[in-house]
Amino acid sequence: MILDAVCVILGGCAAYLYMLETFTGLWALRPEVFLVSLLFMVLVNNFILGQLRLYSDIKPDSFLQLTIALVKAIAFDFIVLAGAVFVFRPEGFNREFILAFMIFTSMFLFLERYVAQFYISRKAKDNYNVRRLLVVGDKARAEHVIKALDRQLSWGHKIVGNICVNEGEKEKLIEELENLPEILIQKEVDEVIFALGGDRSIPLWKYLNLCRKKGVTTRILPALWKPGLGSIRVEECQGIPFLTVHVNSFSASGLLYKRLLDIVGGFIGSVIFLILYPFVAIAIKLDSPGPVLFKQERVGKNGRVFKLLKFRTMYVDAEKQKAWLTHKNVMNGPIFKLKDDPRITMVGRFLRKTSIDEFPQFLNVLKGEMSLVGTRPPTPEEVKNYALWHHRRISAKPGITGLWQISGRNKIRDFDTIVELDCAYLDRWRFMDDLKILWKTIFVVLARKGAL
Repeated sequence: MILDAVCVILGGCAAYLYMLETFTGLWALRPEVFLVSLLFMVLVNNFILGQLRLYSDIKPDSFLQLTIALVKAIAFDFIVLAGAVFVFRPEGFNREFILAFMIFTSMFLFLERYVAQFYISRKAKDNYNVRRLLVVGDKARAEHVIKALDRQLSWGHKIVGNICVNEGEKEKLIEELENLPEILIQKEVDEVIFALGGDRSIPLWKYLNLCRKKGVTTRILPALWKPGLGSIRVEECQGIPFLTVHVNSFSASGLLYKRLLDIVGGFIGSVIFLILYPFVAIAIKLDSPGPVLFKQERVGKNGRVFKLLKFRTMYVDAEKQKAWLTHKNVMNGPIFKLKDDPRITMVGRFLRKTSIDEFPQFLNVLKGEMSLVGTRPPTPEEVKNYALWHHRRISAKPGITGLWQISGRNKIRDFDTIVELDCAYLDRWRFMDDLKILWKTIFVVLARKGAL
């Protein structure tokens, strides 16, 4: 990131000097404006390169893949700069300077990244100080480890050997492990990775102690890990290590950002709710007798029950009528939806079509019972009919909107598909995903799509 920032600064300075030399006396840009633009472009460039995963721990597969990513990043960089210039119109920021800035920055970025890629792909494995790794384990698990190490970005590591046999050949594995001291010396091993299964008859502690005596670092792939299982992390509580299997991609920092977004969004939504309340309340009261707000028990994170708030869109006896309407359910599975529901009032149809009925839920968000983005909270009756794997959709806070809402919820009739969308959200969550879903939700609501 520092080198990328230096490339942007060098590109800006080169462009500035070029303009001064080429258009002597005809071009001028205030120094403070130039410095602010440089800082702005450094931040924008680092952010976009991060979004394109050029700061991840996965090395680019080829120079072509790297080139495509850099072209995208530079294009986005200067589209953003051109947009900022169009809005603020700083004096001296003309097309010639932006073009020169882009050309020089591209030259420095490509040079820096190509040199790094050449070193990583061609020279890193031949370095004297390369990290020399030995993999020990059954065939399937060792192959997963080796493939992961091939993708891993580093200053240099090399697999110098593997003691790897098919599952079920325990005797052969133990026989080869007896030669481990000689192998460590002959192959100049820095680190041993044990990717053994759960067979406790293999004396793992014996080989760990042997490596410790030899001064070789060891890593252990937990026996409970399997491909597709959630990430496993070693965490410590008061000096006691725990292997933690995480079932979603939320991190502590991610949850902090998500909660801050919920507080800001919940506050704004609650203010809008208070402004709308008197007008919506009058319309609801004139349309049908009953309360303005509808409160219903819903199931939140891991089975917690809370009272969900909505503007009332149905007649007061709607829950009693549900029993003789179940045969008209348009959904497959433990979820209830009707098309042209006769229980909905005239005002209720408008509130649902415009999603105004959802605004009281911003109070649930402020209280911490819901999030802006998540899975829709089911009723306790629906949860009683869940299969075991369905419960995973309620392993995080429910949300006002989510992947189901922006995927055209009118067109999705199968509950299993809804659960798959919810689980995909939990598995791949990133803070930027919440912002994207919120942005798309606004367009869905404005287009009045997806409401039943």
